[in-house]
Amino acid sequence: MIDAKNLSKRYDAVEAVKNVNVDIKKGEIVGLLGQNGAGKTTMMKMITGYLEPTEGTVLLGGKDVLEDRIGVQRQIGYMPENAPLYPEMLVQEYLQMVADLRDIPKEKQRSMIIEAVKATGIEKFLTRPIGTLSKGYRQRVGICQAILHQPDVLILDEPTNGLDPVQIIEIRGLIKNLAQKSTVIVSTHILQEIEAVCDRVLILIDGQLVKDAPLKEFLTSNRIKISLADSVSNSDVEMVKNEIKSIGKISKAGADPQRNGFTIWDLEWNGSLPPIPELLNLAASQKWPVGFVTANPPTLEQAFNALMIEHAKKKAEAKKEDAA
Repeated sequence: MIDAKNLSKRYDAVEAVKNVNVDIKKGEIVGLLGQNGAGKTTMMKMITGYLEPTEGTVLLGGKDVLEDRIGVQRQIGYMPENAPLYPEMLVQEYLQMVADLRDIPKEKQRSMIIEAVKATGIEKFLTRPIGTLSKGYRQRVGICQAILHQPDVLILDEPTNGLDPVQIIEIRGLIKNLAQKSTVIVSTHILQEIEAVCDRVLILIDGQLVKDAPLKEFLTSNRIKISLADSVSNSDVEMVKNEIKSIGKISKAGADPQRNGFTIWDLEWNGSLPPIPELLNLAASQKWPVGFVTANPPTLEQAFNALMIEHAKKKAEAKKEDAA
């Protein structure tokens, strides 16, 4: 659906986006994640044709953004971070204006407006000035204008920014429903939004795409933590590798802060399921006192922070090499 190759954008000496390659398939809900200034908005503006890349190409539905900008934009619904709303206009007047700007045929405008209004749940607000609506409902109007022409691709930049918890939950549900008909890209720096609605994550750091993977890959761990009494010796713990073949590296993770006289051990394993039953059976047979055992998956925040640390190390190493 969207094929970006070697996509870069420079502003004088500043590289906002650096050589990004990404292929987004039809029907995916993709989260574009990064800190403020990471290049998310710049990348989305290049995909939508609002900015021309310094280098690289973007194809959407087989059409080149640079060669057929209007043809590409007809396939896209876009809600920027600051939605293009006119506070003095009534909601219905605004949507009618958008329908005209989108060149929706007159005979189809009414039915398409009604469908978009129902999808975004703003039926009761059509005769109200946009400026009198809450932030959450202004966001809904912004999404409504983005889906009015039934686009193949829907791009939402910070769709829950500034909303209260109830409004956030409502917008999340709305995005999931919209994904049934459109490929959806959600740009945000809020990790919880990615975890709640997306099935694939692109992480940008300093304009570089450092990770592109299914969400479940970020939330999968091959590690088990077990708390054992200090009476269990290092050699006893090392025996686990011989008894349970799927367990490899074992290392101390430190004292158990919840239990005096217990140490937490970090165990790496390979296989389809964590060998927790086998580990507990072994501990029972050896009469090892166990504080806890867990294979809780990491959070997206932990995965993101790890990538940030790794990126910072590579950046520091590159500076040393340049200095040398």
